[in-house]
Amino acid sequence: VPAFRFNQIIDSIFKQRKDTFDSMINLPASTRTQLKENFGNNILSLSTVSLDESKQVEKAMFAVNGGHNIESVLMKFRSGNQSLCISSQSGCALACNFCATGAIGFKRNLTADEIVDQVLFFKLRNEPIDNITFMGMGEPLQNPNCFKALRILTDPKLFNMSPRRLSVSTVGIIPGIRKLTEEFPQVNLAFSLHSPFEEQRNILVPINKSHPFQEVFEALDDHLRATNRKIFIAYLVLDGHNDSEEHAEAVANWVYHKRPKSIRHLYHMNLLRMNPITIGEGQKYTKTDDGNINRFYQSLVDYGVQNITIRHPFGVDMDAACGQLFANYEAKKLRKFSKS
Repeated sequence: VPAFRFNQIIDSIFKQRKDTFDSMINLPASTRTQLKENFGNNILSLSTVSLDESKQVEKAMFAVNGGHNIESVLMKFRSGNQSLCISSQSGCALACNFCATGAIGFKRNLTADEIVDQVLFFKLRNEPIDNITFMGMGEPLQNPNCFKALRILTDPKLFNMSPRRLSVSTVGIIPGIRKLTEEFPQVNLAFSLHSPFEEQRNILVPINKSHPFQEVFEALDDHLRATNRKIFIAYLVLDGHNDSEEHAEAVANWVYHKRPKSIRHLYHMNLLRMNPITIGEGQKYTKTDDGNINRFYQSLVDYGVQNITIRHPFGVDMDAACGQLFANYEAKKLRKFSKS
């Protein structure tokens, strides 16, 4: 396709919000036919299975090649900002024992097109997207296509997103963290800790056995020295499991006191609530009690954590919150299979 035709296609998608080649009437019929023959008529590489909506949340389930499904969640804040949480894999191989997505196992990595098309789906619906977070299904830093997706999302000719409006969440894939530092230093980084004790974290987040959180913090320190950009430490409060005074003291040591003085102020903790799930080991964990998370917050402050926030949960009622994605759908499939 000549460059001027390519620009017409891009204009049709991103400005006119055309979702099929047939609808791009600014292109000659012969060009549209050629594009359909090569790529199919639909712009998106994924198809919509369902779209659930509430006042502040839209959750879309998509089908991708291979008979697999993924989910994305658009969160609408009272401030007027909208943040889109996208998936990087169908399923997840890391088997974190509190997570519904981990319980279904790993299906496959998403292609770069499948990743960015989750964003494009909402763009075509004329939904403003202020921030994008790689916090949906899967571990982004285990999928090399996430770096390709970041290039597409920040391309001025395409999505034209500022890297500072993009966030990548990881359980601690050290080579991926170092690659992000080198290639996308302005993209926000979040690290899921969940326990300051090695033996317990090996159970909660089994990848800790090959990527110990102590070594992850060394990579995070290097990231801060190179970027001077805030890092978010996610901590899921599991009532009666990782919320003791001993946990609070140890977390404060790792997140604040053991960090170099020149960069420790750039670590920011986010406390997350456990959201009920209907599949896997995580069913044993109860919904985090408000009084308990507030108590743990105060303990962390008392032990010296300087920057800390209790995050507001979104989409719990529609299985769209952290750790819940794909939960009910897969749980129903498993129940149906077990009865047959």
